[in-house]
Amino acid sequence: MTERERTSGEDRWRARTLVLALGTFAVGTDGFIVVGLLPEIHETLHVSTAAAGQLVSVFAVAYALMGPILAALTGRWPRRRVLVAGVALLAAGNAVTASAHDYGLVLASRVLAGSGAALFVASAVATAAHLAGDRRRGSAIAMVTAGATLSLVLGAPLGTLIGGAWGWQKAIWFVAAVAGAVAVVLAVLLPPIRLDQGATLRRRLAPLTDGRVIRVLVVTLLAFVGIFLPFTYMSAVFAPAVGGEQSRLALLLLVFGAAATAGNLTAGSFADRYGPRRVVIGATAGAAAVFLMMLPIRDAFVPVVIAEALSGVVSYSVIGPQQHRIMAYAPPEGASLVTSLNTSAGYLGNFSASIIGAVVLTTTGSPALLLPVAAAFTALAAFLTWWLSRRQAHAALTRRDRRRVPSAAARRGA
Repeated sequence: MTERERTSGEDRWRARTLVLALGTFAVGTDGFIVVGLLPEIHETLHVSTAAAGQLVSVFAVAYALMGPILAALTGRWPRRRVLVAGVALLAAGNAVTASAHDYGLVLASRVLAGSGAALFVASAVATAAHLAGDRRRGSAIAMVTAGATLSLVLGAPLGTLIGGAWGWQKAIWFVAAVAGAVAVVLAVLLPPIRLDQGATLRRRLAPLTDGRVIRVLVVTLLAFVGIFLPFTYMSAVFAPAVGGEQSRLALLLLVFGAAATAGNLTAGSFADRYGPRRVVIGATAGAAAVFLMMLPIRDAFVPVVIAEALSGVVSYSVIGPQQHRIMAYAPPEGASLVTSLNTSAGYLGNFSASIIGAVVLTTTGSPALLLPVAAAFTALAAFLTWWLSRRQAHAALTRRDRRRVPSAAARRGA
C-alpha cells in the first residue's frame, strides 16, 4: 500500500467517525438540555417541576432498557441502516416533544428519543471500532464518545441560550435539526457495513451469560454512580464556593465539560498504547482521590475550579476504555450488544446516582457527604478492575501450566 493510499484510508475512517461523533453530540445535548429547560417546560405544560423532571428520568430509563433489546433485534441490519434509524428516531422524538402540548404525549416522545439514542450510540461505537481497525480502536471509540462530552461544553449551553431567547420548544427543535442532518450525512457517507450477519437472536444474547462481560458492566455501573454523584448535585456540594451565583456554577460546568472532552480523547490514545484495563484503574482511582481532595477546599472557588477540571479528566477517561474492554469479550455477532449493555450500565449509574444522592441529602442533610460516598464507589470500581483481572490472569496461567505438565496416568504409561 502506498503512502497516499494509507493517508486516504485514514482520512476516510476519521471523517466517518467524526460524523458518528456529531450524532453522539446530538444524543448528549438531548440528554443534558432538558435539565436547563425544566422551569419553562413545567410552566408551559402546566405540571409541577417534579413532573417535568420525569422527562429526564424517562429518557435515561428508556436508553438503559431499550439499548440492548434494539441492538439484538437489529443485529442483522447493515450498520448504516441501524445508525440512520437510530438518529432518525431521536430526531422524531424531539420533533414530537417540541410540538406536543399534552404532558402524556411529551413523556412518550422522550421514550422514543431515548430508544433512538440508545440504538444509535451502541452501533456508533461498534462501527467506529470496525472502521478504524484494531490498532486505532481506542482512538476511534474516544472520538465517538467525545461527541457526548462536547455536548456538555457546547450543546447544552447553546440549547439553553436558544431556549431562553425563543422558548424551550425552539431548543428541542435545534436538537431535532442536528439529528436530522446527521441522518442525511450518514446515509450518504457511510458504506453498507455488516457486522452481525448470520447470527441468531440467541447467539447475539450469548454475552449476557459471559462472566467477563458481567464484570465489566459491574465496574461501569459502580464507576458512574461515583462519577455522577458530585456532578448531579454540584450546586449543593459546592454551594459555599458558588455562593448562589449562577455564573460561577456555569463556569464549573464549562470547565468540567472541557476537561472531560480532553480526558476522553487522551484516554483513547492511552488505551491503544498501554491497554484499556490500566487506563480504567488509573481513572477510577484518580477519581476517588479527586473527590476526597474536594472535601477541604469546597468553600474556595478557585481551588474548586481546578478540582472540577481534574474531575472532568479522570471521570470521562472511563467509558471509552470500558467499551474497549467489553468489545474484547464480544463474539463476532455481539459487538453492538455488548457496547449497548455498557452504555446502558453507564446510564443506570447516572440514574442510580440521582437516587442515592437524594437519599443521602434527605437523611443526613450534608451535601459534603456525597464526596466520600462517590470516592467509595470509584475506589471500589478501581479495586474490582485490578483484582478481577489479576484473578483472570492467574486462572489463565494455571490452565496453561496444567496443559504443560502431563498427568500421572500419562507418565505411568510412558
